Amino acid sequence: MTKILAIANQKGGVGKTTTTVNLSASLASSGRRVLLIDLDPQGNATMGSGINKQGIELTVYHVLLGEASILQARVTSPQGKYDLIPANRDLAGAEIEIVELPDREMRLKSALEPIEAEYDYILIDCPPALNMLTLNALCTAQAVMIPMQCEYYALEGLSDLVNTIKRVRSNFNSALRIEGLLRTMFDPRNILAQQVSEQLQKHFGNKVYRTVIPRNVRLAEAPGFGTPVLYHDGQSKGAQAYLDLAKEILSNGH
Repeated sequence: MTKILAIANQKGGVGKTTTTVNLSASLASSGRRVLLIDLDPQGNATMGSGINKQGIELTVYHVLLGEASILQARVTSPQGKYDLIPANRDLAGAEIEIVELPDREMRLKSALEPIEAEYDYILIDCPPALNMLTLNALCTAQAVMIPMQCEYYALEGLSDLVNTIKRVRSNFNSALRIEGLLRTMFDPRNILAQQVSEQLQKHFGNKVYRTVIPRNVRLAEAPGFGTPVLYHDGQSKGAQAYLDLAKEILSNGH
């Protein structure tokens, strides 16, 4: 059965795109069939997958508006060895245009149905906002992965996202659940980071992934080369951490 995972956090700069790209590549390297859907107008997951966002004619924008099928927009990441539904700045306009359309919350879910069964994992990179694009992702997904930095304001923002997930579950998608919380950009020397990490484990228990993503130069460099870190420096701590995360997800049967 296909597992559809939304990677979401309305706070920017927490490692959502880094996680989506590198987890996609790590799952694909283990022989899983993976589709990445870039639902962020910044198009960073598209660029990080080695696809020039300026040079593509059909994107997720056209899919959401019903101007193209998901098959027509699908491309393959040559570096990551997974399929991709790309995005670019056009997607910023979709936020307003979708509001006028029927079944506006379910546009992505409906569009995905023809190819869903072709994949073991579908990962959706959400924008850093609780908007109509994120709502489409949450209505499509079975579960949400929440990447977060262990810093002072992290827990405050988390409660907003958890409440949004509860509302989506009540109104649109009764199967939606929190898959797990992923600690990103973690520096074990930082006492505050350790304290917030302990708080997360205390509040959320086994919903916190055992795998922790460290601060890592190679992880930060890889998008500039348009490649997941696994193929930029596979021995780096960042690459090994995302391989460990993929193993944890696979071993949990998630």
